[in-house]
Amino acid sequence: MPSTIRVEIKRQASPDTAAVTETFEIPYRPGMNITSLLGEIALNPVDVTGKATTPVTYDSNCLEEICGSCAMLINGKARMACSALVDKLEQPIRLAPLSKFPIVRDLSVDRSVLFENLKKIKAWVPIDGTYDLGAGPRQFPQVQEQRYPLSNCISCCCCMEVCPQFNDVTNFVGAATIAQTKLFNLDPAGAVLAEERLRALSGDGGIQECSFAQNCVMTCPKELPLTEAISDMERDVFVQQVKDFFTR
Repeated sequence: MPSTIRVEIKRQASPDTAAVTETFEIPYRPGMNITSLLGEIALNPVDVTGKATTPVTYDSNCLEEICGSCAMLINGKARMACSALVDKLEQPIRLAPLSKFPIVRDLSVDRSVLFENLKKIKAWVPIDGTYDLGAGPRQFPQVQEQRYPLSNCISCCCCMEVCPQFNDVTNFVGAATIAQTKLFNLDPAGAVLAEERLRALSGDGGIQECSFAQNCVMTCPKELPLTEAISDMERDVFVQQVKDFFTR
């Protein structure tokens, strides 16, 4: 085992400054993940030349691949820092921010585009809670089995990072938003907004932009059935468009 871990980090002090790469060497400990590696740098922010620098800015919260906040490029691949184990990575370990989102600082990016997209498709169940509706409608076990995997989305945006269609030109909403459309359309109470969600997916940057590259399903840390969700929603969007055409 190596005595030290060498890590190269792409850093940017602000959205308007030029990016630089800083290299660090950290004492090796077994069982380290990328989050703990960044914590070691924060304890002693000195690069390999002995130059003092600042702790690396990054997003992190749950440390157990639930919150989705620590997504970054690790050796060129979109991954979660909390579940990326140092022992399984080639050195030097290269860290960089997700490339398709506005930089905040260092490894932290602004992923609000996902949440704006989720607003467009109304990714919620429209119950305001001001009065008692009684027991919720029952679901068939088969529907529960479809919905549960989709409910595991952690909004990490890895699927959007690796998607060739997600860019400033297409404004494609991405696989996560499409999957959440299916999740809420399958909900007995949420289905009241199903037509509005499908119309949102047929607009600018909607499901028609998907090229079925399937990068999303390969990189999703929660192994969501994304290609199945996209296929199902593409069918439903088409059916909705036909209905709207004949009811105009």
